[in-house]
Amino acid sequence: MSTITPGPNHRQGLLQRVFKLAEHGTTVRTEMIAGLTTFLTMVYIVFVNPQILAVAGMDIKAVFVTTCLIAAAGSMMMGLIANLPVAVAPAMGLNAFFAFVVVGAMGISWQVAMGAIFWGAVGLLILTLFRVRYWMIANIPLSLRVGITSGIGLFIAMMGLKNAGMIVPNPDTIVSIGNVASHHVLLGTLGFFIIAILAARNFHAAVLISIIVTTVIGFMMGYVEYHGIFDLPPSVMSVVGNVDVKGALDIALAGVIFSFMLVNLFDSSGTLIGVTDKAGIADHRGKFPRMKQALYVDSISSVAGSYIGTSSVTAYIESSSGVSVGGRTGLTAVVVGMLFLLVMFLSPLASMVPAYATAGALVYVGVLMTSSLTRVKWDDLTESVPAFITAVMMPFSFSITEGIALGFMAYCAMKLGTGKWREVSPCVLVVTLLFILKMAFVDTH
Repeated sequence: MSTITPGPNHRQGLLQRVFKLAEHGTTVRTEMIAGLTTFLTMVYIVFVNPQILAVAGMDIKAVFVTTCLIAAAGSMMMGLIANLPVAVAPAMGLNAFFAFVVVGAMGISWQVAMGAIFWGAVGLLILTLFRVRYWMIANIPLSLRVGITSGIGLFIAMMGLKNAGMIVPNPDTIVSIGNVASHHVLLGTLGFFIIAILAARNFHAAVLISIIVTTVIGFMMGYVEYHGIFDLPPSVMSVVGNVDVKGALDIALAGVIFSFMLVNLFDSSGTLIGVTDKAGIADHRGKFPRMKQALYVDSISSVAGSYIGTSSVTAYIESSSGVSVGGRTGLTAVVVGMLFLLVMFLSPLASMVPAYATAGALVYVGVLMTSSLTRVKWDDLTESVPAFITAVMMPFSFSITEGIALGFMAYCAMKLGTGKWREVSPCVLVVTLLFILKMAFVDTH
């Protein structure tokens, strides 16, 4: 008795049924191309995220694997459960805040700091379960949302310039320009302009090409050591299971936990709305089909990502590149997830990438995030002052938490001082009071 092996047509029929391709006016081939396109635009995270978290003392090889795992799992869940062409991965901004501020400046161990990210993700999940998430998005003013996004962008860009050696500490002027003739600065600068020029020409894999080119040049100049290309994934036991969830339940970390939750709230929600709008499946209010499932996947992925030690997870705006070439269903996200699983076998290649090779990517992310400042009503000081303070105080105070806190306080002060107190929503007022209490009782004790 012979067995019948399912052929291509059978598999295509299964994919048609699962992802409802015909209803969305797309095909398997189109979704595959869209998935590859999205993957190429965001795969830089497997090089950048481990390098940032390594600054906090985490095992760079283990973080490389966990980054691939959570990006793969989160993207495939988004595709299978929400049927949306949206990929997820560890969030830029939160990882820098974690490594450079919470661990570096505050002196907290990475285990406890990652536990704080975990509780921030749990808070986001609770807000999602009780449907408070979009109530907060709707009630926190645009000026503060833009200020937070832009401030994180400036913070990330500053870290990129530092990694490239473009800016260095100076006791007299706080910072100054570095040795512009050094190979770090030259290659970091080259990497940034490769990205900027290719992106301006609508080349989707601009960041990946930049990292490859600058690493290869560094290798040819003798600054990069060859470790091979393929290998079995390294062990993750130095990271997985070592997150101190209990130790993070400290009142002194309340502001950090709240900041992680708030940043992730705006980042992921805004990205989901933006990508689905570009795909033509969101309405004028930003609502889209299977929104509840998407928010659950996003929140659960964040909890899982922080628990295995790879920072909080968010939807990636790079998903819009896949949408631009026809991606309309979850099959796009599933393809992205499968490609992230394959990348785990390239760990030797990832370990060769120097910090200056990813510096350009950090500065470019800063450019993209600060571009939202154009949405601020600059002729209205009650809106522009809070946005400005939020944005600039993040890099100037070297703290995303303080930037957010001062921005909320500035908003309330400007509205109350000009008689526009009715524009201050209860949500903004409560958040501001929480930050004031934190500064009064937590930071001083």
